[in-house]
Amino acid sequence: MAHNSERHIRIAIDGPASSGKGTVARLVARALGYAYVDTGAMYRCIGLACRRRGVAVTDEVGCGAIAAQANIHFEWDGEVQRVFLEGADVSQAIRRVEIGQAASDVAVLPGVRSALLDAQRALGDAGGVVMDGRDIGTVVLPEAELKIFLVASLGERARRRWAELAKRGTPQALSEVESEIEMRDAQDAGRSTAPLAQADDAVRIDSTHASPSEVASQVEGLARARLDGLVATS
Repeated sequence: MAHNSERHIRIAIDGPASSGKGTVARLVARALGYAYVDTGAMYRCIGLACRRRGVAVTDEVGCGAIAAQANIHFEWDGEVQRVFLEGADVSQAIRRVEIGQAASDVAVLPGVRSALLDAQRALGDAGGVVMDGRDIGTVVLPEAELKIFLVASLGERARRRWAELAKRGTPQALSEVESEIEMRDAQDAGRSTAPLAQADDAVRIDSTHASPSEVASQVEGLARARLDGLVATS
């Protein structure tokens, strides 16, 4: 576990779909004894809530109202972090392919982003946090002490997602998975509000040929170096 002097550092991990940022963020958070905030899961929760209530994912007012009132929280269950929406465990429900697309759809709505941005910043303010998403280093936590931009080739990201879906018992054709990720990439990078982009001061890491634990070790090393630097200058 991290000791108190380390509690204030904020780590932002951004990157495109299936680049491994969620897995890496969880490993780093556990290694440092930090909180982990999965912002993608927050958008998935809004996508799920909109679909359940019959609100179109293009309805900015309706989706924005749902986002402003949503009660989302995270709890560690051993090695797994569970996601709760309005007190119910939605960890599995939000991982369905159609909910991933709904999340990408609602994420372009300024009303939804504004509501979740406030919640995410509040979670990051205390420090001692690892947060991953598409715009953490550029928009959510621009003052984060360590920013990582995690990438991997399209083919590798599609293979990872394909394997994950097969493991969950919801197999899909690899070509279909690849085209969906390509579509998500274009949507995430092309949106007018907070597009996917690498922060100027982010460390770019290519995970195409590296395991999540190897990448996490690299990020942990960078984090400890930043902490040492902060201690030395304090």
